[in-house]
Amino acid sequence: MNWFSRISGPAEPASAPLPGNTLVIDVRSPGEYASGHVQGAINLPLDRFEQEIGRVAPDKSMPVMMYCLSGGRSGGACRLMQQLGYRQVINGGSVGAVALKLNRPIERA
Repeated sequence: MNWFSRISGPAEPASAPLPGNTLVIDVRSPGEYASGHVQGAINLPLDRFEQEIGRVAPDKSMPVMMYCLSGGRSGGACRLMQQLGYRQVINGGSVGAVALKLNRPIERA
């Protein structure tokens, strides 16, 4: 285990498939989202996250992948969701990493 995985937790294997019903959430600001987001991702900025996550993801058993610029904000959102009882929460890291993992393009508004 390297120093990064001790801080951030073990990385999910790159080959692990995601369920087809995985909800993808971009926790960046609306301006960051407009500048480029993963196709199909919902924008739920961190400053509104706790108030609106129940509306966006009412099923706490649904798989959810979140991302931001580097994985820091999405990591905080993952921890919050776990505290709220969500069971399948994944920190995808950066917008580019999630686009590659899901094989989806980055769209600009």
